Formats: sequence, C-alpha cells, structure tokens
Amino acid sequence: MNPQPGQFQDPLHYWNLSGSRQQQPTEPTFLYFAYGSCMCPVDLKRTLGENTHSFVIGPATLKGYRLSFNRRSALRECGVLDIVKDSTASVEGVLYRLPWRLSDALDKREEVPQGGYRHEIVKVSSCNQTYTGVRTYVVVDKLATELAPNDWYFNVVLRGAITCGLPEEYCWKLFDHMHQLQRHHWNTQPMRSA
Repeated sequence: MNPQPGQFQDPLHYWNLSGSRQQQPTEPTFLYFAYGSCMCPVDLKRTLGENTHSFVIGPATLKGYRLSFNRRSALRECGVLDIVKDSTASVEGVLYRLPWRLSDALDKREEVPQGGYRHEIVKVSSCNQTYTGVRTYVVVDKLATELAPNDWYFNVVLRGAITCGLPEEYCWKLFDHMHQLQRHHWNTQPMRSA
C-alpha cells in the first residue's frame, strides 16, 4: 500500500504533495559569527572534534560593534577578545553554518555555563547577503581596561583572519591592536633581575 501524499513512508524519506519521493531536510543548523580564535577553523576543530572548514560561509561584517580585549582567560592566561557596542565601528569575522549538535560544545568552549560569555543574536553581512538571527558571544563581566593577548592567542586569531579571507586592511588593524597591547604590557612590567 502506498502512503498518501504528504505522509511519511520511512524515517529517511517523505512524500511531497505530488506523490514523489524526496529526501528529508538535512540536520538542523545555526549561524555563528566568530571574531576571535574561533575564526580559525583548525582551532575550532580542536574543540568541536570535527573538521569545520566545510561549515564556513565566508568573511562577514558586524556593524555597530568594536573589538576589545575585555576578558582574562584562565585557560589561556591572557586577554581574549570581546565585542562591545559602538555605533561608529564594525567588526570583521567569519560566518559559519554549524550543525546544531555542536551547539553545546561551542557554548562550553566559550565558557557559557561558567558565565564567561553569553549569546548575543546579531545581523551580519557576508558574500553580498544579509544574515539575521546569527549567534555570537559577548563577555559577561568585562574588564575595565584591555588586557594583552599572549603570543599563542595573537597567532591563532591572526591565522584565522588571514585563512578565512578577511580584508587585508582589517588584518593589519587587528595585528596592530594586539601588538600595541602587548607592547604596553611589556613596557609596564617591572624589570626582572637576572
């Protein structure tokens, strides 16, 4: 007996209204805008446990925010990136379409359960398209002044920006921001005796 149009035949297929067989939609996904170390698909893979290159939509721009190193990461022992609302600025980053099954692992990476970051839903533009309902992360308890990144974080952020094709001018700006913070950090450290 054939199923009626619109009724399920088996878990993998369904019948459309014309009676022809079609694949069920792919697994649920969510859009994610990365602006820090998660811009690097290799580093994101380290946390999420699978290759994330295929989930990259492309470089993206978030208007109305600016970058700031407003959080000290206990894991990385340095300042890490945050975004702060600023109507005169914009942030470049990487837009991913991630499978929903990776949502909890991403939250864990961003220390959402511990109150490190929280979700913020934003609108970004990428590849001449506007995307709404995009998840990104913002620091919950922001530091009063920026804290310098260490060399590892500096390199992984820059590698992600370059690998995923962020504008060259923005990459230089990002490099300069991190470099200036590191210089300030080292210039204010007390001299160590030999």
